[in-house]
Amino acid sequence: MSFFGLLIGIVTLFIIGLGFPLVIQGERRFSYLCWPYMMGIGFFIIIVSLFISINWLSVITGVLGATFVWGSTELKEQAVRAEIGWYPFDNRKVLLPFAKMIEKWKAPHL
Repeated sequence: MSFFGLLIGIVTLFIIGLGFPLVIQGERRFSYLCWPYMMGIGFFIIIVSLFISINWLSVITGVLGATFVWGSTELKEQAVRAEIGWYPFDNRKVLLPFAKMIEKWKAPHL
């Protein structure tokens, strides 16, 4: 009997669960305009997972990268949820570099 799949499933559930606060705090502190940075970090982590030879570590790293990519697509929706009052809204956000340019881009959506 192999518990590898069960263990990976539990770890994946935990990592995805950590993605929700990542999106909420990312939007609250940096606004939804940080989506390209989150997406870039996610794709970088996914590429790193391709070069890891230990199977379980490669899978966990890939899931972490995919969680960042998913989170980048959720930031715009989280901004809407914060504006209508479902989540705390903070208007003192830190603007990341190139925010004015990113503002003109269409935010990704799944």
